[in-house]
Amino acid sequence: MHFFVTTMGFSSYLYAEAFLDEKTPSFVAGTAHALTFYGGVPEQLVPDNCKVAVSKHTKDELILSSAYSDLEDYYDVVVLPPPARKPKGKPTVENHVRQIETHLIERLKSKPYVTLGEINRDIFKIIDDINDKPFQKRSDIRHSRKRGFEKYDQPKLRPLPGLPFLTCDYRSVLRIPDNYHVEYDDHYYSIPSTMVGKPAVLKATMSEIRICDSDNRLICKHERSYKTFPLYITIDEHMPAHHAFNKELDARDGGYYRRWASTYGQSMETLIDRILRVPKHEEQAYRSCAGILHMCTDVPRPIVIESADKCVEAKVFKYSHFKKVLGQARQSCSHNEGQDAIGLPDHANIRGKDYWK
Repeated sequence: MHFFVTTMGFSSYLYAEAFLDEKTPSFVAGTAHALTFYGGVPEQLVPDNCKVAVSKHTKDELILSSAYSDLEDYYDVVVLPPPARKPKGKPTVENHVRQIETHLIERLKSKPYVTLGEINRDIFKIIDDINDKPFQKRSDIRHSRKRGFEKYDQPKLRPLPGLPFLTCDYRSVLRIPDNYHVEYDDHYYSIPSTMVGKPAVLKATMSEIRICDSDNRLICKHERSYKTFPLYITIDEHMPAHHAFNKELDARDGGYYRRWASTYGQSMETLIDRILRVPKHEEQAYRSCAGILHMCTDVPRPIVIESADKCVEAKVFKYSHFKKVLGQARQSCSHNEGQDAIGLPDHANIRGKDYWK
């Protein structure tokens, strides 16, 4: 068993709980349970410099783990671990760890336990006895840990949030793979393709998957899936352009492209309809239709209509021919605009070059 131990700063009011390991969910759950036990939030939390709480702690820089950073934000509390390898930075809890080994563990040895809940029920009873026990020094103004807490520490605590902190399963992703999906519980959740190659942190709850960057900023979130199909959970906005294009092709039918073409007039509608009729299966023409219509997106409408008219008049219904005609029409339009800009209109206020002779 592994024991999570906390104390309050002045009163030394003690809390302890047993866990099966010292991993992140256990450490974060122990902290949340302790704050619920105390019934409030202190000004500071002073944890050990363990990896589940602190990612980096030097004389110049302090970086909390994603889990403890979330807990800090949720409870609006300052997490300030003491310097590394300096147990005197938290002497109260270090002293009580020794007392736990003496007074708690020895009493637990007398009875076998089968479940975690069973051993924790006995732990809470023993901790209550320790907190109620008067101090040996009668001059101590706290009298006991419990009375000291109620008189001095408890009035200084801020109220707890409405709901307890929801612990997550945290997964570190060293590099977002090229397919821009990260795996959790045999499902693959998308992340913006611009994040490929970068590190990330995945946070899983019973209902939600959250993905954050290396600075613990939220990038995206998904509803957690428990279905056997599909295994890939993808948001369209996360796709690179060529993947989004292919998905669009798979999702459309001939009627969709005919309706889209009708927005450019009868000639374009005829052109698309004839292209769809050329192959034995119209699905084989979807890529050509999508290419033609996407090509017209940034082109002035009169040029598109003129190009479609020429294709229909020539009775040539091909993607390559329309692309050639459209390019010529755009080039001709640009040339005409340039010619118009060369000459200046006659006007009485324009003196002309002869004025300077």
